Amino acid sequence: MSARGSAPAAAGHTGPRPSHEAAPRPSHEAAPPPTHHAAPRSHSLFRPQHHGGHGAKVTMVELFFDLVFVFAITQLSHLLLGRTNALGALQTMMLLLAVWSLWNYTAWATNALDPERLPVRLLMFALMLTGLVVSLSIPTAFAAGGWAFATGYVLMHLIRSGFVVWAARDEPLNRRRNFQRNVFWVVLTGLLWFGGAAADPAQRPLWWIAAISLEFAAPWLLYWTPGLGASKTAEWAIDGGHMAERCALFVIIALGESLLITGATFADRPLTAAGVAGALSAFVGTVAMWWVYFHDGAEHAAAHIAKSSDPGRVARAAYSFLHIPIVAGVIVSAVGDEMVLVHPDHADAAAMATVIGGSALFLTGCMLFKWVCYERRTPPLSHMTGLLALAALFAAAAWGHWFSTLQLGILTASVLVMVAIWEAVVLRLP
Repeated sequence: MSARGSAPAAAGHTGPRPSHEAAPRPSHEAAPPPTHHAAPRSHSLFRPQHHGGHGAKVTMVELFFDLVFVFAITQLSHLLLGRTNALGALQTMMLLLAVWSLWNYTAWATNALDPERLPVRLLMFALMLTGLVVSLSIPTAFAAGGWAFATGYVLMHLIRSGFVVWAARDEPLNRRRNFQRNVFWVVLTGLLWFGGAAADPAQRPLWWIAAISLEFAAPWLLYWTPGLGASKTAEWAIDGGHMAERCALFVIIALGESLLITGATFADRPLTAAGVAGALSAFVGTVAMWWVYFHDGAEHAAAHIAKSSDPGRVARAAYSFLHIPIVAGVIVSAVGDEMVLVHPDHADAAAMATVIGGSALFLTGCMLFKWVCYERRTPPLSHMTGLLALAALFAAAAWGHWFSTLQLGILTASVLVMVAIWEAVVLRLP
């Protein structure tokens, strides 16, 4: 402003103020706060998509939902413990695959949906209720509870898939089509689940094996659907970091259930030297499993999928499929730990299969998981050596009858500790 323009004010001019000039505010009157117009909240029920694939965090309602599957894992462990024969193992594995399918598909859904939105939370509560029906009917699924299991199972898939299709009504076409394809496969496999429930219990496994096979084939067939064709893994908008954290937490659930079984069994038994040794070997084995999975593998895999240009492809292999033997191994090992505590002396075929087989399943899953996520030419040598040691131990136990159940538990835990230490030392090398 020029000196001419500022002169009247400087001189204390008291004449009428021009109409365009605002009157001065009294010194005692505070200025009104600036007006901020908040952007309206999006009506979308989906999480914001973060570039880099690691923006979303696991929410409390997702952890709350997982509690249903703590119960499911307990039921599966007790089922296997009560049916330690080939048929019991087959039935338990089928139900484990079904339970994993329910949890895994829901994890994929909440990877996209925003659990902080009220409709999504209500969906999670509805899924928890149907999940409880499924879990309660696990012990009788191949007997009188077939309809309860199949109804809860199919209903849980239909509720989730139908909700996601409804929530995606305003999403881009490719995303809507992906969710619509999923509904087709849910209906297709649901018919087989209901067919098995209606069939004679002796024929039920055939129906349900077909249903499970179709469910696990669908991602590899890219959910091909008549009229819609197939999707592409690059179109599966997924937050890799969130998926890695969800699966890691499920492994924690399984490991926690293993500790609960060991503690409950030990508390119900008389205090003996064999019981203390069995409980310690079970604890050490569980800690070694945690170390093998979490010390470096889980974090490295999370970083790998987060920076991947096609996280959907990585998640399909590493998290939807290769975590199955990891979780199965923990569950079978928990049953083996209980056998060590209850029958520490003679090692029969069931004890050998659960004590050694559980650890072998776990190591196989971890080995393949790390092989995929580390993008290396060969699987980890430490894990392969551990599997060879377990195979030798099984041969000595089966043909030589050299070891009691307690000794098998101690030796198996020792193999897991060896793998954990070997890998930890190698990873520290330059």
